Amino acid sequence: MKKKYLSQFWEIFKSYWVSEEKKRAIGLLGVVIALNFATVYLLVLINSWYNEFYNMLQEYDYASFWPLVGKFTGLALLHIVIAVYAIYLRQLLQLRWRTWLTRKYVRSWLDGTAYYRLQVMGSDMDNPDQRIQEDIDQFVTLTLGLLIGFLKQLTTLAAFAVVLWNLSGILTVPIGSMEFNIHGYMLWFSVIYSFMGTYFAHRVGRKLIGLDFVQQKYEADFRFSMTRVRENSESIAFYGGEQAEEIGFRDKFKWVISNYRELMKQTKILNFYSNFYGQFGIIAPLILAAPRYFGGAMALGGLMQTVSAFGRVQDALSYFVEAYQNIAQLIAVLHRLAGFTEHLGEVKGLEPAISRKNGIRSQMIFERVFVQLPNGNMLMSPTSFALPAGKRLLVTGASGCGKSTLLRTLAGIWPFGGGEMEAGRDAKILFLPQRPYLPLGTLRRALCYPVADTSSIDQGVIEKVLKDVDLEQLIDRLDTVDDWSRILSLGEQQRVAFARVLIVKPDWVFLDEATSALDEAREQRLYFKLKEELPGAGVISVGHRASLFAQHDKELHIENCRATLREIA
Repeated sequence: MKKKYLSQFWEIFKSYWVSEEKKRAIGLLGVVIALNFATVYLLVLINSWYNEFYNMLQEYDYASFWPLVGKFTGLALLHIVIAVYAIYLRQLLQLRWRTWLTRKYVRSWLDGTAYYRLQVMGSDMDNPDQRIQEDIDQFVTLTLGLLIGFLKQLTTLAAFAVVLWNLSGILTVPIGSMEFNIHGYMLWFSVIYSFMGTYFAHRVGRKLIGLDFVQQKYEADFRFSMTRVRENSESIAFYGGEQAEEIGFRDKFKWVISNYRELMKQTKILNFYSNFYGQFGIIAPLILAAPRYFGGAMALGGLMQTVSAFGRVQDALSYFVEAYQNIAQLIAVLHRLAGFTEHLGEVKGLEPAISRKNGIRSQMIFERVFVQLPNGNMLMSPTSFALPAGKRLLVTGASGCGKSTLLRTLAGIWPFGGGEMEAGRDAKILFLPQRPYLPLGTLRRALCYPVADTSSIDQGVIEKVLKDVDLEQLIDRLDTVDDWSRILSLGEQQRVAFARVLIVKPDWVFLDEATSALDEAREQRLYFKLKEELPGAGVISVGHRASLFAQHDKELHIENCRATLREIA
């Protein structure tokens, strides 16, 4: 399991540091590490200042008081400046790393319709939005914090171990008639104390790893359930489903609270241990150094310097005690990100169910196209047919026979099926689902979707298209930013989808019940406008209405897993 975690961590970690940004990233990391090393050096100087200052107090040397205060002021100001920039530049590196990783994961999630396939495949990976938005941020923040903290504490240990060894002197321990001399005894005590502390911290806090992972899942599920209500507010309001939704919220929130109580219990136990460990670490060096101080072998300055050095060594050796919760959180985040990466790799490894070939532009040919369910049951047995350019095909059949799934297969997003689809090399194909997707932003963006650069579409073209689909009242609102899927009715949204067809001007259009929310007269006008503006475009429609037969030349009827092609009289 440890090897698995290390392997997963390394795969995610190294991607940025071997990317095209590696030179800037490594350079910035080097500066951050150097600044942290500089702070350690300043801490060593401040530790030596303790010796001078407290010796001065013991000797009542007022003449040295202000020079030593001035010396401390200079060291403190320099430490502040370096510490501030060390944090600032670390945050800058953190920002760049998160930006790069976010772009990588977003691209991977969207590429090859992986976002859709994750749902179709019934993946157990939940809340991909949380993986990208929250887990990447936490991975970068925790990794950088732990890495730089570890290097800083390692440097602190190396520097102050020497100081503490020199200050400890020799402890003589009489056992019977023999005496044993322990050189650097305070350093050895600090090492033993810290390692024991780390071991017991792990024993006490290891349950936090699993609890933190589960907590994130429950929190995300609870948040997603409320998002679903917001997205479907109208339907819920019509049903009067408020009470049912509240019960659902309570059930989700119950798991959040139940797991959080377990987190509280384990955190309480760990905090008891950590606080006891920390408080005893304050008094321990005074007890250990007391014999030499009261024996006259150590001045007050030496005592205070020893206490300070002991604290630094203990902090360095106890780094994993203090950072245990962060390490537990990082492991939980790593587990979620690694799972996301693994599932993305699985769905991307799937070949498209239907292969596309370049053929002649004048027709689209389908060779032995078949459609299945995920369990292997056949929806449509292998079928071959051809559709000349400019012709229209209506796919019919009873509900659930596989009409819409056939279009998903032809679009290459349904992985359970097969066959070949042959069209012209540069043929432009556009699929319209039953419920159009309207992205957030301006109406112009929603209208031109999926065109990324809306400025490439002439204003006159957009206004004409809106008039063609009976939406001219929206011309003055083209650049208004709003949630248009909430403002426009389903019928208006379907007309927006037809407007997209007229803007994109594809060679082939696939319509999945794209006029189901329109009256028959308007449906007829839209199909007529489609034929008028795009006379050479082939159209394949899925629908139930008898009125659609008048708008098509051929029918592909699916029944009992068989598809029959016939001419429409």
